[in-house]
Amino acid sequence: MYFTKMQGNGNDFIVIEDLNDVYLNREKELAIKLCDRHFGIGGDGLLLVRKSNISQVQMVIINADGSYASMCGNGIRCFAKYVYDKGIVKDKTMKIETGDGIKEATLDIEENKVKNITISMGNSSFNPKDIPANSKNEIIKETIEVEGNTYEITSMLMGVPHTVIFGKLDSFHILEGSLIERYELFPKGTNVNFCEIVNKDKIKVKTWERGAGPTLACGTGSCASVIAANKLGLINSKAEVELSGGMLYIEITHAGVLMTGSAEVVFSGEIII
Repeated sequence: MYFTKMQGNGNDFIVIEDLNDVYLNREKELAIKLCDRHFGIGGDGLLLVRKSNISQVQMVIINADGSYASMCGNGIRCFAKYVYDKGIVKDKTMKIETGDGIKEATLDIEENKVKNITISMGNSSFNPKDIPANSKNEIIKETIEVEGNTYEITSMLMGVPHTVIFGKLDSFHILEGSLIERYELFPKGTNVNFCEIVNKDKIKVKTWERGAGPTLACGTGSCASVIAANKLGLINSKAEVELSGGMLYIEITHAGVLMTGSAEVVFSGEIII
């Protein structure tokens, strides 16, 4: 099996072309094996390149634990660069089918190389049924207690479920996210974003990703954090997001949320499975 290892702000993925559905129904098995950092290639997730009947190309995302993810912000930037570099899609603006609908990617090309990618991420939803969450009301600044700790949370669907908690980053341990991920309020779990406000135009975020654990960056989590902070009047509609793996640039527009960042190839190779 040929593969390409890629990363977006340190969030790393294994990309495999599966245009003929050779690995259909084997996604979970492959992700667990290939994403293992000791016995496999190592990665936060697996990205499968497949044909689409409704768009130019389809992205299938499987987390490192074998669970399915409908959307991934850093992953889709890596995916867009991959299909462009490989000539699978030759347009600088392309439409990609995901589990969260069709997303548009716009590539910034300099000297025939992809410099940055802007993804139209769509809109968020605070409707508890969409997240999903066991609540009759929107979860905005709601207080919960988990394992003796009290948190004020704001939750939404931003492609996947996200919960945002504001405060100084050094006041949280990232492993606290694992407990909130499985909190009874969220029947399908939630990603957990700890967010610190720097100023009206910048925030810092660290994320515990559902199905992957702590990662150096989370694209949908960055979008969710900016949306939550803006909704609460803490920041403007356009902001920089500082992550352990680098910077992302998020803008809330009337048409939806735009996310801009880079993506890089780490290495390519062949693995026997």
